[in-house]
Formats: sequence, C-alpha cells, structure tokens
Amino acid sequence: MSRLASASGLHRLRRSPWEVLWSGLASCGLTLLSQLAVAMVPRLFPSLSLLAMLPVAGVVFLAVIVVGRFWRRFIGVAASAPLFVLFNILFLWGVYVFVIRGGTSSLLDMVINAECAMLLFGLYRIFSGDPGIVTYESSFFEEAGCKDFVEAICPSEKFSSLPRVRHCNCCKANVRGYDHHCPAFGNCIDITRCINSGTIRSENPMSVNMVIGTMLFSVLQVLWQAVFLIWHIYCICFNIKTDEWINWKKYPEFQMKEQPQSDSGVKFVNPYDKGVLCNIIEFLKPK
Repeated sequence: MSRLASASGLHRLRRSPWEVLWSGLASCGLTLLSQLAVAMVPRLFPSLSLLAMLPVAGVVFLAVIVVGRFWRRFIGVAASAPLFVLFNILFLWGVYVFVIRGGTSSLLDMVINAECAMLLFGLYRIFSGDPGIVTYESSFFEEAGCKDFVEAICPSEKFSSLPRVRHCNCCKANVRGYDHHCPAFGNCIDITRCINSGTIRSENPMSVNMVIGTMLFSVLQVLWQAVFLIWHIYCICFNIKTDEWINWKKYPEFQMKEQPQSDSGVKFVNPYDKGVLCNIIEFLKPK
C-alpha cells in the first residue's frame, strides 16, 4: 500500500512533460497579457488619479482572467495557477530592476529585493510543503481512538471521524487542520500555526505606463490579500477553518438542534471555540 502522504505530489505530477511545458507557456502568456492590459489603463486614462484607476484596473484584470478561461477552451491547454503567480512575481521584480531601481535609495533597493526573494521562497515552501496530510502510518489515528486506517479514512469524504481532519477532493488526501485548497499555490492550506510615480525619470512613456500598471496590479493584490488576512485572523480568534465555516452542515459537531425531537431548526455551534485568548494561544502553540 503506497503512502497517502505522496497523494498531493502525485496529483501534480501526473501530467506529461509536454503538458507541463504547454501549461507553462500558457501561464507565461496570460501573465504578459494581464500585465500589459493593466499597463494600458494609465495610457488610456492619463487624467485619472491612481485611486480612480484602481477599479478600472480591477475590471481589466478580471476581463483578462475570463479571456484566459476561454483560451483554455479554444486551445485545450490550461494555464497553471502556481506558475501564473510565479511569473507575475518575476515580472514585477523585473520591472523594478530594469525601470524603477535607478530612482530608489540603496536601503529601499535592498528591502525590495529581499522582499521579492522572500516571496519566491514563500511560494516554493507553500507549493512543496506538506499541509498536514494524514497517512495510514500516522499516530494521530491512535490518538483519535480509531482501530485501523480504513475505519478512519472511509467516512472522511463525507465527514471525518477524526477531529478536524477533512478530505480534499483536489489532492485526494485527508488533511489535519484543513482550511481550504488554494488553486493559486496548487496545494492545501491548513491553519495550525502561525511609489510615487513622479520619482520615475524616463523619456519612454511606455516605461512610465508599465510602472504605474505594476503599481496598480500590486495594490490590487494587497487589497484582496488584506481581506484574506482579516478573514484568517477571524478564523484564528474563533478557532474555525474556512471549510468548516462554509460547509458546517456536513459536520455533525457543528450542528445543534433547537428542538431535540425535530430535524428542522438546526443551529450552528462551534465546539472548538474556547474564547479568543485561548484560541490565539492554541494557534501559537507549537504542534
């Protein structure tokens, strides 16, 4: 019996080298298309302020994503979300190095380069890391009182008999502390621990538009990631996972009947909530 822990990795490696190559080219093309499309916003609307350009850039970026989905239908090749993220980081880094870098101080240059390097390292760690896949060899089964692997694993696709072990249909694996499957990183996410454009001196208008475009793109990413960060802080404070919050009716421990004799009137209750302070301490506690 092969180890289940390798399920996520095998799921990503089932494609042939040609499929991976074409997917990489599609991801690179989608990255260039999205960045150039956003860079056209300041060119077409030069009188708008940076703040006013944001919603326009957001609509343009969404339109490019929709085009990318149709692209998949027409050419039969799907772009890879993790590669799309990687190419965007490399593109933004390249714009900084070749266009913006000359107008920054040595300290800011060091900080930005270090941040880009950290982003690439973080992407690698998330993509290749084990989110907490439970294998048949895991001692966690014994802790949960399961007699064998089959007893624990079979019901997990509907509701897990193990505390907070959920089944990921994308990775075909059972993950302890499963929060959600992130398509951008191609891996499961678990919660178990924790410029001002006037400074650019260039005679090339396209370079200025590219800089403003990358600024708009970066701000858009920061905005949705800020919302995502706030959501996960909420999850930590109340000791709940994204999957549990969305699909709480699938898991009996989150259900409380208002009338014991009736099947209707099921109310949500979180049995893992120990109070904000205790929840944060539990989150910070090394696993």
